[in-house]
Amino acid sequence: MTSARTGMPPRFDARDPAVVADPYPTYRALREAGPLCRMGPGSWGVTRYADVSRLVRDPRLGSEFPTDYHRMSAGDGPAGAFFGRIILYRDPPEHGRLRRLMAKAFSPALVRRLRPTIESMVTELLAPAARTGRFDAVSDLAFPLPVMVVCALMGIPPADHDRIRPYALDLSKAFAAIVPDEDRPAADRAVEWLRGYLGEILDRRRAEPGDDLLSRMLAATDDDGAVLGPDEIVDNAVFAFFAGFETTTNLIATGIAALLDHPDQLALLRTDPTLVPRAVEEFLRYDAPIQGVARLVREDLDIGDRTIRAGRVLILLLGSANHDPEQFAEPDRLDVTRDPNPHLSFGGGIHHCLGAYLARVEAQVTVETLLRRFPTLAPGGPARRQTGGTLRSYASVPVAVEVTG
Repeated sequence: MTSARTGMPPRFDARDPAVVADPYPTYRALREAGPLCRMGPGSWGVTRYADVSRLVRDPRLGSEFPTDYHRMSAGDGPAGAFFGRIILYRDPPEHGRLRRLMAKAFSPALVRRLRPTIESMVTELLAPAARTGRFDAVSDLAFPLPVMVVCALMGIPPADHDRIRPYALDLSKAFAAIVPDEDRPAADRAVEWLRGYLGEILDRRRAEPGDDLLSRMLAATDDDGAVLGPDEIVDNAVFAFFAGFETTTNLIATGIAALLDHPDQLALLRTDPTLVPRAVEEFLRYDAPIQGVARLVREDLDIGDRTIRAGRVLILLLGSANHDPEQFAEPDRLDVTRDPNPHLSFGGGIHHCLGAYLARVEAQVTVETLLRRFPTLAPGGPARRQTGGTLRSYASVPVAVEVTG
């Protein structure tokens, strides 16, 4: 280890309006300045691909934060307590046990069987646009679709979708790096309501199991016969609900916005629809739905010429790593033919996103349906970004389409 210093790294504020609008010039400056940037108290941001790629797999970093961290982040209510119990914030050996059990419930085979249902849902959501010539990629498609899909995955009755949607929106507020004081009551209510609602569904599944995600979570057993406990199932079902829609919502919205901004790439997809899977990977790289993930330093480690002490927090800046020219040629250019595309948008190592396959399928089906259904796609007005933080999202993406009758 070395104690050499070349001056303090620059500070990075993810909520700066310029960063919210376009973080990539700032990331470029941070990478050029060095491998680290300063963030909140006791926390550092990691800017370069080589470091982030290595650190997402480094066992010296953990995700199990002290209770005080969650209280600081989300408050003393149900949301703060919830974070201490879900797989996202558990380390080995508990993380491995939970992931093995949940992975059995999140089987790709279950998602593949759901694909025709997803296609029907996208067609249904786009039906009004076929009459009016307009839709909003967020409110009319990117938000309702993943909620409908995760409800179908969990066996939640369609009649309850409208009840669930506002709580789904409020639940996403709980996953901000620091939940603003004004958002904490809504986040607490969402966690509490969803725990109660999914708890009732789980009680019914115990009596009458089905082939849905909740039934599979109840039935899943580890190699030694271990099962998920009742509270673990409820809390991780709520987390699975969030994971099943938030990343996908942002992926679909940012992907559509990127195509509207790059009509040449949209034209390429029309010419060769087999490029759609590559395009989805490029959307993930180009404007990552999750821009950064937090890790707790469990052992001292060196990054560049600086030693990061145990107990500090590292924010692995996935969005910056995905635009590192040392890894990606012309990283600021959208290229739907890019291959290979080793982006880090789903993380890596033991915490690689469980819902990655589902998100990819939903995004691919959405783009394929848009290309097939509408001969033209164009901006229908100015897009509007959501607030900053680690999630990269839109509040509105108006789209104009050609009505063909």
